[in-house]
Amino acid sequence: MHFFAEFDGRFVSMLKEERQAIILHQVNLHNKVLSSHLSEQLQVSEDTIRRDLTELAREGKILKVHGGALSKSYRDGIASHDVYAAAEKRIIAMKAVQLIQDGMFVLTTGGTTIMEMARMLPEDLRATFITVSLPAAFEYANHPNIEVIVIGDKLAKDSKITVGGEAITKIMNIRADLCFLGVNAIDAEAGLTDNDWEVVQVKKAMIATSRKVVALSISEKVDTADRLKVCDIDAIDIIITELQPKAKKLIPYGKKGVKIL
Repeated sequence: MHFFAEFDGRFVSMLKEERQAIILHQVNLHNKVLSSHLSEQLQVSEDTIRRDLTELAREGKILKVHGGALSKSYRDGIASHDVYAAAEKRIIAMKAVQLIQDGMFVLTTGGTTIMEMARMLPEDLRATFITVSLPAAFEYANHPNIEVIVIGDKLAKDSKITVGGEAITKIMNIRADLCFLGVNAIDAEAGLTDNDWEVVQVKKAMIATSRKVVALSISEKVDTADRLKVCDIDAIDIIITELQPKAKKLIPYGKKGVKIL
């Protein structure tokens, strides 16, 4: 059966398999998607999207949750064997590790790029890592010389990240040297955006209390925007992608005063 849908500004006739391929790509790219957003993107009913998500979950390709879906690698980051854009994320992680020095207090969100960074930390590094992500905390705990602080409060079970007022209060009492943010969407005009209200509040607190803020993003997420604003682009000190710093796609960000790695 065909559906006519608008995607990236074009109306196209779309088979169910084609539509599900787009859905799967969006889930893997952004880690979490909302049924309502997919319905708007693809110009089909939410019932159709829910059926698609159910089929994709039954096939083991995604994790269906209330209101949308999660990528498998996002939730199962500790032992995932199918991380989206794994090679690109390893390049980003290698660049990120170079910013960390002995004695630093480092604040991090979660996500698969953060996990790659955690695995690449030099064995002789002595630093304190503070995180809201349980998978990231376990990865840091494997390091012989790193002190690990987990910010506690309500656990968002889908993403295994702590959220809520108590977590935000604790974050605001920290003065971190570096903050590494996993990115859902980033745009030179729209800034950093996300689709989870509670995660947005945690990221806002991390940005407010850190001396230097580093956004980690595969280039495919660059020039994209989501529903909820985290911050303007000038609140970010450094953007790290897998691209060369002088790549054409990154020029608008450098013009905003952001350092590109």
